[in-house]
Amino acid sequence: MDKDLRIIISGGGTGGHIFPAVSIANAIKAKHPEAKILFVGAEGRMEMQRVPAAGYEIKGLPIKGFDRAHKLKNIEVLCKLWKSLRMARQIVKDFRPQAAVGVGGYASGATLYECARMGIPCLIQEQNSYAGVTNKLLAKRVKKICVAYEGMERFFPAGKIIMTGNPVRQNVLSTPLSVGEARKSFGLAPDRKTILLVGGSLGARTVNRSVMEHLDLVAGTDVQFIWQTGKFYNRQIMDFMKGKELPNLKIMDFISDMGAAYKAADLVISRAGASSISEFQLIGKPVILVPSPNVAEDHQTKNAMALVDKEAALCVKDSEAPGTLLRLALGTVADDRKLAHLSENVKKMALRNAADVIADEVLGLIKD
Repeated sequence: MDKDLRIIISGGGTGGHIFPAVSIANAIKAKHPEAKILFVGAEGRMEMQRVPAAGYEIKGLPIKGFDRAHKLKNIEVLCKLWKSLRMARQIVKDFRPQAAVGVGGYASGATLYECARMGIPCLIQEQNSYAGVTNKLLAKRVKKICVAYEGMERFFPAGKIIMTGNPVRQNVLSTPLSVGEARKSFGLAPDRKTILLVGGSLGARTVNRSVMEHLDLVAGTDVQFIWQTGKFYNRQIMDFMKGKELPNLKIMDFISDMGAAYKAADLVISRAGASSISEFQLIGKPVILVPSPNVAEDHQTKNAMALVDKEAALCVKDSEAPGTLLRLALGTVADDRKLAHLSENVKKMALRNAADVIADEVLGLIKD
């Protein structure tokens, strides 16, 4: 392998895309510490902060998605696309990568298009059970396509598909805490059933409403709750909770140690993002999924149903959650046989060492 190893990784937009991308980069660096890795993202998106925080250089493109509601605005979108392609071409020429990786998102489309056009071997990673537009457009131009779900031949050429799973955050898998210690770390009793509600770093409005509208159910049970509100909703919720504090309800805007939070929980309530689902599979955690309706092609519902069809998770529609979610959660967490059944089935779906497998596939694109 060439000692001057250079690889571009592109994409992002959400934490669910960024964590796998950084995990792939870390796996490549573990195998080849001398490797130079450059990220290319979209200006103003989350990756522009998260990637440098992980220790990698990133360059931003002004690319944006098409605005279906305001078609005249797409003139500006097309101008930014043309500019982004030109910038991506120059970034690739300057960096001279031997391989490129795309994890979805508009920046990934522009960057890998230019890489493929220059003859640089490319790999894409599709995290969801329903392929994103960018990855579907790139499929004919790339050498390999790493996926996490069965049946992806309906989107991609079968000969390019490699079943790898999704890389996850290592601290989720390696917490040293016992269940009781994890609960104590959140100020909760070590021996009581616990439900974790989590909606991502920004929060999930519907999940939050499901608690706010049913505080009577929380107050009337011995079950404990860890409620991650998300930073966007936290101030509103803390104002709402003044004078309504409950000893079995721990409210946090953000959880830095998700490994401890998962360990503490008998049951998780979560959105159905691909990275989160991969974490539940690897740790065998029973989960009620509330798919976000505000995602492309309703892919979170499709992610959730891939588990529901194998009796590996429960699912509640976003529109129905405020009325039904908390009662379902309390009924489920009280049923030890149900919890064990969900845990056993979700663990069967796990694909381990995804970052290492993908890193090997990337390195395999580079000729000795």
